[in-house]
Amino acid sequence: MVTTIILINTSRTKINRVAETLAGLEPVSEVYSVSGNYDLVAIVRVTDNDKLASFVTDEMSQIDGITGTHSMLAFNAFSRHDLDSMFSIGM
Repeated sequence: MVTTIILINTSRTKINRVAETLAGLEPVSEVYSVSGNYDLVAIVRVTDNDKLASFVTDEMSQIDGITGTHSMLAFNAFSRHDLDSMFSIGM
């Protein structure tokens, strides 16, 4: 599984429309509106890099209102849930 965090800039008047469109696409598990240098953050999960490339270049590029993106591939996942479960079994 390839998990990618995509930081997205949009046209100011299209933030909600872009978020709703992204949230409706198969590989997108979550979309957040955020403060700071970006308007939205999308969490994308695909089975391989080819599917990620296809999603970004074929599907995302067709969404009206996206003005720029910055993608980050996740290497490892660490969560409070994972840490709590490790300590609960005596590790």
